[in-house]
Amino acid sequence: MASVLNVKESKASERTVVVAGLPTDLDDQLLTTVVKIHFEDTDSGDGVVEDVIYPTRTKGVAYVTFKEKTVAENVVRKKKHCIEGMVGSAQLIVSHFSEKVFSSVKAVLDLSVFRSQIRLESLVMDLKMEIPTLCLSPLEANGRISVQGTFLAIKKLKESLLLKASFLSEKNRNRQSPRGSTRRSSHSLKPPRWLTPEATKRGESLVLDTDTFLYLKKKTDFYESTLRTLHVLCQETVDGEITTLCIKNAQGSSQSNNEKRVKEFIEKYSHALHFELRKETLLLEGKEDREKENIKLACKQLSLRYLHVLVNFYKTHIDVIGPPSDTYVFKKEVMELIRQKVR
Repeated sequence: MASVLNVKESKASERTVVVAGLPTDLDDQLLTTVVKIHFEDTDSGDGVVEDVIYPTRTKGVAYVTFKEKTVAENVVRKKKHCIEGMVGSAQLIVSHFSEKVFSSVKAVLDLSVFRSQIRLESLVMDLKMEIPTLCLSPLEANGRISVQGTFLAIKKLKESLLLKASFLSEKNRNRQSPRGSTRRSSHSLKPPRWLTPEATKRGESLVLDTDTFLYLKKKTDFYESTLRTLHVLCQETVDGEITTLCIKNAQGSSQSNNEKRVKEFIEKYSHALHFELRKETLLLEGKEDREKENIKLACKQLSLRYLHVLVNFYKTHIDVIGPPSDTYVFKKEVMELIRQKVR
């Protein structure tokens, strides 16, 4: 079976699609065969499948490489893919291969804040057992550790650390003098800012993938209309790939359960977007100023036509986020416009 690295070669990537939604309770070899047969079928792909990579790092996701680029493009254009038969029935999500699909999140944690309360090595072992899908680097001497996993795994990690911080903080307060001395213990636990947003003391908090949140806020009416309809305010804290929302009732609102309702609505909507959206990245770093300006200008021009595509400009790169087919064609047209300007 080919490695994922082979897919990342320029020619192969153009002929490769990402297939999500596959059953996770079947034999790997059987599922690989079923996927190959499905996409070589006349109604599904009508082309030769060169390779199927499964399992991958993400459960229920396979990489399918076709012999012809046009076949891959036609497969993505087809809106519905469903496998049925001996494996049951499963609705598939098919998109162009991209190294920037929202399949995982990376983060660096500073666990040194827990050092005075708990042995850090034991904390890391607990986290590995609690969230086995997380990949954790060796713990550094300064208490830092790198983690990588699905967005949901990172979200669970944050919730777990919040609970540990709260428990240890309460435990530390109980150790203080029974006389009610106001003197603070030198070992009191002070969780880092990213763990304890001020607004979580009352109201609801929600952790989202930053790209998904930006699309939700800028490309849909759902976010603003939900807050407005239910008379709720939302404080947004962006921390790299993760955004934390602190949801509170607006002053004068008597509906105490609106905060929880808004959290549930946004969580469900963003979860659906998380699996529907794809991201393409245009690198600016290392390019001449004129080429950078041409890329930015092309993105701005095309964004007027592609209304469902969100373009985020950064110093080193540009992120193009939207439906798989739109982002793929958007990036392709950007490159064509740049080539025309060079001529």
